[in-house]
Amino acid sequence: FMSIQQPNIRFSRKLDADFNKTLRQRVNAYFADEKLGKKGNYKMYLKTAIMLSLYLVPFALMLTGVITNKWIMLGMAPLMGIGVAGIGLSVMHDANHGAYSNKNWVNRIIGYTLNLLGGNAFNWKMQHNTLHHTYTNIDGMDEDLETIPLLRFSPHAKRINLHRFQYIYAWFFYGLMTLSWALFKDFRQIYTYHKKGLFKLYNTSLKKELPFLIASKVFYYGFILALPMIFMEITFLQWLTGFLVMHFVAGIILAMIFQPAHIVADNIFPKPDETGNMEDNFLAHQMKTTINFGNNNKLLNWYAGGLNFQIEHHLFPNVCHIHYKQLAPIVKETAREFNLPYHEIPTFRGAIAAHSNMLKKLGNEIA
Repeated sequence: FMSIQQPNIRFSRKLDADFNKTLRQRVNAYFADEKLGKKGNYKMYLKTAIMLSLYLVPFALMLTGVITNKWIMLGMAPLMGIGVAGIGLSVMHDANHGAYSNKNWVNRIIGYTLNLLGGNAFNWKMQHNTLHHTYTNIDGMDEDLETIPLLRFSPHAKRINLHRFQYIYAWFFYGLMTLSWALFKDFRQIYTYHKKGLFKLYNTSLKKELPFLIASKVFYYGFILALPMIFMEITFLQWLTGFLVMHFVAGIILAMIFQPAHIVADNIFPKPDETGNMEDNFLAHQMKTTINFGNNNKLLNWYAGGLNFQIEHHLFPNVCHIHYKQLAPIVKETAREFNLPYHEIPTFRGAIAAHSNMLKKLGNEIA
């Protein structure tokens, strides 16, 4: 329930204390009654092994010459993409929130699996943990709303005529999500965060983080590009095709999970007043800007790292996602008692449709 607030954004305090206290007591009672810890357990360790295997085993089979048929190798690319998204959703996400383990060094090491995918754990924590979780759906603060000019994710963003068709072409750009991390986004972000003075929140500096970022990119391309060129009988064009397919599949999957959680019609996109004050308290803000979906879908619950229980995740980001399904009824009942919304869409397909409808709406509305 802690939030890091920029000086120009202040959440209201009304209702916050009572809702916070009641929900904390009930959730703590659940863990005490069930004699459970709030972090991961054998379920997380098994899931970690499976997700890493989806990414690394096909790669290893190709590197070692077990798989040499070019069409089968191309088929390994989307499988690796499923692994990339799975690691992002179910492994590194919990670790970089400090929810994977009670041991900080374990969270730190597992969090670096993002670097193995071409991303950067430090930048991700800055964008996701600090900016997105604190300023959810606040235009100009939540970087998840910031995108290329061809896409419009907020009713407060500038609209162009081409946005009328974004509900069709947005999915192509979603497929480029992880590719942009691997190529250039991390370098742009790290300098942006330095200019904004955000490094001090993590007691670090550009001088410390930039060399590590460069080293991790060198390692990634040595791993994902140099090794195939050395050990696999493929051309660069064949490698590039597989590389792009892997990242495109991963990007689409991640977008299908993250985008419906916040960019749908039921959620609000609040703005602070002239003095920087928000109308709602922090917890009410999270409830009004977040939505759950497909919570009875067992495969989705497992693969998506509980992120279809997005409400529980935003209220308890430091609790491992394996507990969210059991926490959801507690949160829902407590929210009802305090007259707070609890948005949910029954099915995964319904959530995708709701997001597409919101893209269409944002493409036709003028801010």
